[in-house]
Amino acid sequence: MEFLLNRYRNLTVLLLAVVAQLVLLAYQVKSNGEVRLIRVWAVTAVTPLARVIETARSATSHFFSDYFVLLDVREENQRMQNELDRIEMENQYLRTQLDTAERAKALQIFQASSPSKTLAAHVIGNGTGSGAKVVIVDRGSVSGVQKGMAVIEPYGIVGKVVDVYPTAAFVLLITDPTFAAGVISNKNRVRGTLKGQGHSTVIVDYVENEQKLDPGEWFYTSGDDRIFPKGLPVGEAAVVRPGKTHKEIFVTPSGFQNGLEEVLIVMDGVHGNIPEAPANDQRDQPVHLLAPPPAEPSEISAAPAGASGATGMPAMPTGATRTGPASDADRIVEEYRRIGEAEKHVYGERGTGAPDYNAPAGITRTDPKPADAKPKDPAKQNP
Repeated sequence: MEFLLNRYRNLTVLLLAVVAQLVLLAYQVKSNGEVRLIRVWAVTAVTPLARVIETARSATSHFFSDYFVLLDVREENQRMQNELDRIEMENQYLRTQLDTAERAKALQIFQASSPSKTLAAHVIGNGTGSGAKVVIVDRGSVSGVQKGMAVIEPYGIVGKVVDVYPTAAFVLLITDPTFAAGVISNKNRVRGTLKGQGHSTVIVDYVENEQKLDPGEWFYTSGDDRIFPKGLPVGEAAVVRPGKTHKEIFVTPSGFQNGLEEVLIVMDGVHGNIPEAPANDQRDQPVHLLAPPPAEPSEISAAPAGASGATGMPAMPTGATRTGPASDADRIVEEYRRIGEAEKHVYGERGTGAPDYNAPAGITRTDPKPADAKPKDPAKQNP
């Protein structure tokens, strides 16, 4: 570098002098806008760099601004999500309270309408036995509960008390394999023994294959077991089929359709009647029937006075006409009456014989045997 400066020293000094003169001229000379050339050159040289710097600064500023805004939005979304979760939990709690209130109201209505004396209890736990279907209720010997008492709910039977403690009792459910109770069907009055299977359905055993039982028929307690009062609903027969020795009948218990939270312990049972059909059976609803169609003109005819057929139907007065609709039985009786008149047969009296109902009306049957013929003496007929 020093070599170049030493060699081209004069040329370098000349170039520096020329540049200095240009700078001085630019500083002294003004353009048409009264702006010195030196300022114009400086602005022109600095503008691209300033544009790049401003673009970078603006992008950086917007990035950090959006970042902090997004942080606020995320926090707001989290707060709203927590609020929604809280409201959902409150709604679930309110729905649970409403269901509990409805079940309590149903229990009160059932207690008021049932002739049996019952005691309300809450289910507070489940049994720990392997395979056992046992629940624990919050009523015990202090409340008068005794072993062997029936446990029900408004829609069906639940089980029976098997162990009693001062403030609690163990209830064996009807789905337990060791449970049994006497039942009877409401339609065909088929008696059997209700048995648990360890799951959601139960069976009715000891029903002969020859006995008639329809699927969908309801079973009720028969009272034979001396535990459940007679007439309590048990469930609907879901499957009915012949077995090897007895019918295979699977029943869906009606007492478990709303879960088990509140139950009734029967303190003093009163036997009731077996209803013909459950209260919610669609067959109990009234059926609308249209009026019978009007009679045809040919079916309206006059009846002679005093003519009453062998059927015991009263004859119509002379000249009277039948104004009501004629049924098939009326038409048959009228046809028989016309045939009898044509053959001169009087119903209810001994004559030559019954009229020929296969012959059309108006044709008299010819009897080969005269009416005044005397029967032969049986003694003369036998040698």
